[in-house]
Amino acid sequence: MIGMRTVGVEEELLVVDPAGNPVPLGPGALEAASRRGEGETVAEHDRAERATEDPADDGAAGTGGAPGAHLVPELKEQQIELGTRVCSELSEVAAELRHWRSRADAAARTAGARVAALASAPVPVEPVTTPGERYERMVAAFGLTAMEQLTCGCHVHVSVSDDEEGVAVLDRIRVWLPVLTALTANSPFWLGRDTGYASYRSQAWGRWPSAGPNTVFGSAEIYHRVLADVLATETVLDEGMVYFDARLSATWPTVEVRVADVALPVEDAVVLAGLVRGLVETAARRWRAGEPAPDVRTEVVRLAGWRAGRSGLGADLVDPRSGRPAPAADVLAALVDHVRPALAEAGDEQRITEGIAEILRRGNGAVLQRAVYAETGDLAAVVRAAVGATHGDRSGR
Repeated sequence: MIGMRTVGVEEELLVVDPAGNPVPLGPGALEAASRRGEGETVAEHDRAERATEDPADDGAAGTGGAPGAHLVPELKEQQIELGTRVCSELSEVAAELRHWRSRADAAARTAGARVAALASAPVPVEPVTTPGERYERMVAAFGLTAMEQLTCGCHVHVSVSDDEEGVAVLDRIRVWLPVLTALTANSPFWLGRDTGYASYRSQAWGRWPSAGPNTVFGSAEIYHRVLADVLATETVLDEGMVYFDARLSATWPTVEVRVADVALPVEDAVVLAGLVRGLVETAARRWRAGEPAPDVRTEVVRLAGWRAGRSGLGADLVDPRSGRPAPAADVLAALVDHVRPALAEAGDEQRITEGIAEILRRGNGAVLQRAVYAETGDLAAVVRAAVGATHGDRSGR
């Protein structure tokens, strides 16, 4: 058992020009900013640490003190990744995200660009793979899936005492993860088209061979055996590419939840972080009390995730308690009730309940993007509005 669980967040951001077009300036902007003392690059972090992680989507956020904070390139040159320091309070998470979004934006400005918290590119773009041996291996191994993969997610790390507790958590939170996808959905447009999905990122991400929900493992021994069996197929490059919806960090004592789109307003990401910490604490308590993991087949969890990505909060979700459709607001209320004791103990209950009410009132990122497009008929205007929303302009302009 541990005390207050710490939390850290990683976000991937889209680099765009003033007109609203994604531009391949991420790595160059970070290097220029570093030379001017205005940003941080991989060189300022533990290279050995990041070499064990997946450079396409994995960082070290929330995983062990100040070195966890980072601003680094991503799989595509049209991206920048940020990672917060380890946080104990949600107010710290909010401050860290605002700080690092601002730092990322300052780095992009050195190249005449900005950053936007968009989970996909609304306008047509040719993704440019960031130079590097590992990225080249990914393109060679996965072809069009790797070449087209220009998506921005948000990953939340929450501390656990050891792998046994961590796997018990994975077994118990899996049924609730689709609700987080719906809450944060922020990718309705894909390369110039409305996809009909609230989170098309979740569809594009599912093309990786190891992506998706996990089974119930039952123990840390079985979890690690499954990872070994996955690696033995030689289908993925390494452990960093085991893209389960939630997993144990290979480097740090955390559970990493990976189902969310990058959220447009900072506060939505804070709500996500609070819910994930609440889920982890609730799951750990139930495990210690001897309660079994929910007996829900992986096929059903996968369907729930697909449905969450399709409609977001705009239609019914699959209720984890019944496996049947229910209004999104009711399922969100059930999630809050499920984690309420943990939220209350952490001092997060009011912030989370008010945050969810606000998201339901104004809509998630997908709703906000479509509202701008309905008003302007211009997908580039959607990107420009997202730049404002990323940095706290409530009007999104």
